[in-house]
Amino acid sequence: MAPKVLISDKLSDAAIQIFKDRGIEVDFRPELGKDKDALAAVIGDYDGLAIRSATKVTPSLLEKATKLKVVGRAGIGTDNVDKEAASKKGVIVMNTPFGNMITTAEHAIALMFAVARQIPEADASTQAGKWEKSKFMGVELTAKTLGVIGAGNIGGIVCNRALGLKMKVIAFDPFLSDEKAAKMGVEKVELEELLKRSDFITLHVPLTDGTRNILSRENLAKTKKGVRVINCARGGLVDEEALADMIKSGHVAGAAFDVFSEEPATNNVLFGLPNVVCTPHLGASTSEAQENVALQVAEQMSNYLLDGAVENALNLPSMTAEEAKVMGPWVALAGHLGGFIGQLTDEPIKAINILYDGVVSTMNLPALNCSVVAGIMKKSNPDVNMVSAPVVAKERGVQISTTNQDKSGAFEGYVKVTVVTDKRERSIAGTVFSDGKPRFIQIKGINIDAEVGEHMLYTTNEDVPGIIGTLGGVLGKHGMNIANFTLGRAKAGGEAIAILYMDEAAKPEVLAELAATGLFKQIQPLEFNV
Repeated sequence: MAPKVLISDKLSDAAIQIFKDRGIEVDFRPELGKDKDALAAVIGDYDGLAIRSATKVTPSLLEKATKLKVVGRAGIGTDNVDKEAASKKGVIVMNTPFGNMITTAEHAIALMFAVARQIPEADASTQAGKWEKSKFMGVELTAKTLGVIGAGNIGGIVCNRALGLKMKVIAFDPFLSDEKAAKMGVEKVELEELLKRSDFITLHVPLTDGTRNILSRENLAKTKKGVRVINCARGGLVDEEALADMIKSGHVAGAAFDVFSEEPATNNVLFGLPNVVCTPHLGASTSEAQENVALQVAEQMSNYLLDGAVENALNLPSMTAEEAKVMGPWVALAGHLGGFIGQLTDEPIKAINILYDGVVSTMNLPALNCSVVAGIMKKSNPDVNMVSAPVVAKERGVQISTTNQDKSGAFEGYVKVTVVTDKRERSIAGTVFSDGKPRFIQIKGINIDAEVGEHMLYTTNEDVPGIIGTLGGVLGKHGMNIANFTLGRAKAGGEAIAILYMDEAAKPEVLAELAATGLFKQIQPLEFNV
């Protein structure tokens, strides 16, 4: 029986034809994207669901999706899909991460021109029959300094376009290497310097705990007087109330926003302010981008449903269906090893070295590499997936090397990941036991045997008495239960580590109390998707 796909948002005729040409039965019902009850009533009949942003793929919808194998999002953002629930149901979630990069970058440049020359206000004034030529005194972009926060895929394109406009481009991106910045022709700076020097600031980062309100009231106050701010990335990156106050005071000369902290943005503190340009999240809204992502998602879903090939998946690496059965636990391990290092590393990464030993060395190493790199990059880019992670790493000048060798130790196979920065090397190794569960077996050259859990706590210290008691006592005092506790040391009296698997995430007050003891060199809470 042919696979059956439901399209519940608007997709092009060409995308629909791709499904049909591949022998897939397809129903085009875009009205269902805004009617969750009607969608839930029919979703059980389909193997695939193709969506844009209107359809919400929730746990309750997935419960009724008894046949569903894949959700394909025509676009990059998947906030409308509960990926954890989809993973638990065995549903692959795909997106199209590269179809709208140019379009979004061009929109940022367009908004920069608009706010520099007050084009929207001048247009409204002129069409109202006024001729206020002296009122709209703009500024040139040539020779101005553009500060780019986030120089990844889209930010990198903006940098390139701005250099073509003869602007001076400076970039703040903790994961941009000096070598990559030089190759791009931009000057890498810290955020403080970018704020101080920029005539224009444009944001191109995802919304994470680390980037939320990155342009806070405090940081906006540090900007150069007369700065103009452009945001085509995510709502929530800028304190909109603070920005509005600084526009009113004259410190900020203007702003152009395509995204807002609350959307749809029918009311916002920026609306109606002088020299503020606002658009309704149009970053990806060009016919070319919409067509590109629609065609891509149709091809990807068809390839998976017919051949088992996985492309641009957010919850499964690229591999054949046969490989997935054998490699599943090793893929999970690879992601956990990368996630461990990624959560501990804040400085720019220069190189990632991966060693495969024994049975794992004969598996699909590119897929395992993708899982490692995605785990490392996840902290800085939550939208990264198994396919796009190596591309993101390459864009940032990260060198990735792989070594495989015959069985050389006590385990049938293991994976060791080493990350190199300007300041240090950090390594971790792991294996998969016969029960199919991943284990951490070595951290910083210290042998351990640690089960991987959702909520973990990693500490380093000098090997002195009392560490176990201190950790157990503080956690117990705050009602936190320890599921697994592993210790290791380099030598008696030398460096020691502890890794704890707990029933819940470490509370801030726990971390503060442990730090106050003065016993620990490092205290790092860790989260893993297990």
